This record gives sequence, structure tokens and C-alpha cells, in this order.
Amino acid sequence: MSYGRLLAILAARTRDVVAAEDALADAFRSALETWPISGVPSRPEAWLLTTARHRLHHRWRHDQVKLAANATLETLAAETAANPEETPFPDERLKLLFVCAHPAIDQAVQAPLMLQTVLGLEATHIAAAFLVSPTAMSQRLVRAKSKIRDAGIAFEVPDAQALPDRLDAVLAAIYAAYGTGWEDVLGEDPKRKGLTEEAIWLARALVALSPASPEAKGLLALVLYCEARRPARRTADGAFVPLDRQDIRLWSRPMIADAERLLAEAAGFRQLGRFQLEAAIQSVHVERLVTGQGNWDALMRLYELLNDLSPTAGIGVAYAAVVAEAGHADRALALLDTTVAKRVDYQPYWATRGRILHLLDRTAEARHAYQTAAGLTEDTAVRAFLLKAADG
Repeated sequence: MSYGRLLAILAARTRDVVAAEDALADAFRSALETWPISGVPSRPEAWLLTTARHRLHHRWRHDQVKLAANATLETLAAETAANPEETPFPDERLKLLFVCAHPAIDQAVQAPLMLQTVLGLEATHIAAAFLVSPTAMSQRLVRAKSKIRDAGIAFEVPDAQALPDRLDAVLAAIYAAYGTGWEDVLGEDPKRKGLTEEAIWLARALVALSPASPEAKGLLALVLYCEARRPARRTADGAFVPLDRQDIRLWSRPMIADAERLLAEAAGFRQLGRFQLEAAIQSVHVERLVTGQGNWDALMRLYELLNDLSPTAGIGVAYAAVVAEAGHADRALALLDTTVAKRVDYQPYWATRGRILHLLDRTAEARHAYQTAAGLTEDTAVRAFLLKAADG
């Protein structure tokens, strides 16, 4: 049972995410103090849940809230453990994702709220995924959770008619979770350990829940394409390997085949969306398994469509990078300057700018851009790659 599921059980009837988080944090703190002395219990998750319920019980007594709420929570927890198949959701985490997409919650904070509440990510990682400062993200999350409590937003399963309206936020959260885990290539960050597997599982669960959603299939295809290339992203000694230089023999063909099937199924609905386009881009990349080379013209056309459909800083930077590799470095630099707001703290912007300037033989400017990009990454392998590029 993950942190997210424990939190979902605790918050399911209290409607107070902040109180549930505090109670669970107290339970973990108590475990750290007592388990080294008494030993780890045979059912540690049940111990944590019981301890957290006791903390909530104490809070309710202190606030003179009716104790019946605790009995309701205990009943819910017992039913969830004994009859998980009775819920239409494969897991309480997926249910809570949709709860966080309640229309009363600001759309801009729905996906970040899911990442913190369900997947336990810190505000710093969430802020990086959405290109805002950690302070601003923390404030948004606090306000959102307070609104859930104060407005009494029900923690209940939305009916079938409400699911499509909440789907986009859930898709965005799962993708952001995968991207956050994807950045930790070697799995060395304990705070992000297992996050990519969790995101893929949730994406599969979402497809099972909404089999008629082409975007759900597109998202699952997208993360599978990316995950298939994981073994090739680093050399044996840990050096960074860019996509166009990866050893395709290390790519997972079964995973790619699964992704291709899902993308074909999504295309059958004839409802083009962001995640289908992003998956299609990854499909073009894996054509190297057959052709042995990249199809930059096809990638350029797909990125143009994606940039029109879903213009974001990340997509704009990637679009400019592909245009440059397709042989249009001048146009790529213009795109970077006009379609992407210059961000002094956005590492992909500076890395892409360095590559484009290098292609234009503007060596000094390229060196500065690469060095700036190197200073904005915490990944030592990526930093080494960028500094090497800066040296020409």
C-alpha cells in the first residue's frame, strides 16, 4: 500500500486533505521512533493507517467533532481492504486523482494537487514540472487544500458523465509524474524512486477505466515509448546519451510494440489530442529500429501540429530543436525567440539555444548558452555532456 493510497483512505470521508496529511505524517514519525525499538510490525501499512486514524480521532475530539465520523472512516478502510473489487476504480489512488479534478478546484492547481496528495511529491519537484517557483506552487497547494476543506468538497466517486470533464487534469498529472521520475534516470533520488513505474501503472489503470478515451491510450503509449528507451539513456559508466546517439539494440521491442498497438487503437477514434501527437512523435523516433536514421521532416510536421494544439514552453523548445536538426537553424532560432518566452531558469531553453547557435557557427554565443544550461541542471552526467558541448 503506497503513501497515496493510505492518504486516500484517510481523506475519503473527512474531506480534509490537510488533516489527513498531518495525521499520516504523525504516524510515520511515530514509526521512526518506535519501530527501531519494538521492531517492524507484521502489517506495517495497517499499523500506519490505525495510528493515523487515532491522530484524526484525537483531532476530532479536540475540535468537538462527532466521533461518528471516525466510525465511518474505519468502515471505509475495512471495506476497501476486504472488497477492493467493488469499486469501479482499480485503486483508491486513481479515485483520488479524479476527486482532485473537482470543478470547484482551480484548473491550474488540479494536476499539482494530485501530484502532492496522491503521489507524495514535494512542491519543489511539482514546481519544476509546471515551470513555476517552489514558493508559488506551495502557496497554490495550500490554498487549494484549504478550499477543499472549507467548501466541503465531497470525496466521492464522480459519476460516469463527470469523468470526461476531469480526464484532462488526470492525464496531465500522470504525465508530469512520469516526467519527474524520468529525470532521475538511475533511480538515485529516494523521493522519486519508483515514480515512473507508479505513473505507468496509473496510466494502465486509466485506460482500463476509460477504454473509449483515445487520449488515455495516447498517454499510455507515450510513456511506454519513453520507458522502452531507458536502458540506452546512459552508458555503462553513467555518461548521458542523447536520443539520436542511443544504441537502438538496447530499446525494449516488446514495450514499443505495446505502445504502437495503443497508438493505433487511439487513432481509430479519429479524435486527435495532445498525448496522441506526443506518442506519434515518439513513434517516429523508434522508426530508427527499421530505417537506422531519424526522420526530422516528419518530426517537424508533428511538432508544428502539437505546438498549434498545445503551446507550452517545453513543446515550443522541442519544436525549435527539431526544426534545427531538419536543417533550418535560422528558422529554429527565430522560433525559439518568438514562440518561447525567454526564461533565465529553464534549462532546456538554454541547451537547445546552444545547439542551434552551434549549428549556425556562432561559437561564443553557443558556449555561453551551453554553460548556462549546465549550471541549471542537477544531473552530473547531463552537466558533463553540456560542458563538453560548450568546449566544442
